[in-house]
Amino acid sequence: MLIGELAALAGVSTRMLRYYDQQGLLASQRSSNGYRRYDDETDLRAVRQIRTLVENGFALEETRPFVDCLRAGYASADVCAASQEAYVRKLADLDDGIDRLQRTRADLAARLAAAAQVQCARARVRGIPDKLRSSCGERCERNRRHFRRGGPA
Repeated sequence: MLIGELAALAGVSTRMLRYYDQQGLLASQRSSNGYRRYDDETDLRAVRQIRTLVENGFALEETRPFVDCLRAGYASADVCAASQEAYVRKLADLDDGIDRLQRTRADLAARLAAAAQVQCARARVRGIPDKLRSSCGERCERNRRHFRRGGPA
């Protein structure tokens, strides 16, 4: 199959296919007229697998074990040991990122709650009228609930 045909079937650009070829993820053959030719089924499956993995956060180089698995003749790119190891590494990276985001969220929520407490305390000290102070008190309480629950009030 020619590069344009593969690009159309896989839903990618010919430029992307050339890049995959350059990176060694696809193995095109050159016809006598110099056109790139690809294996119909194997390369189509490889491109689809690469796109799916990239959409799931894998770097292009991290897709190599999956492509190698398909090239080895396996029906699924997920069954090879190297592919499964790549999944384990990616899951560990995601877990680390989630932990980091949760710590950041907790820090920001604590800062917001502390800032709201200071603002409300200043309002009480300054003798702000009851009408405005109650609005501040409601906002303080809403921020405290948000912090305790871990989500919007």
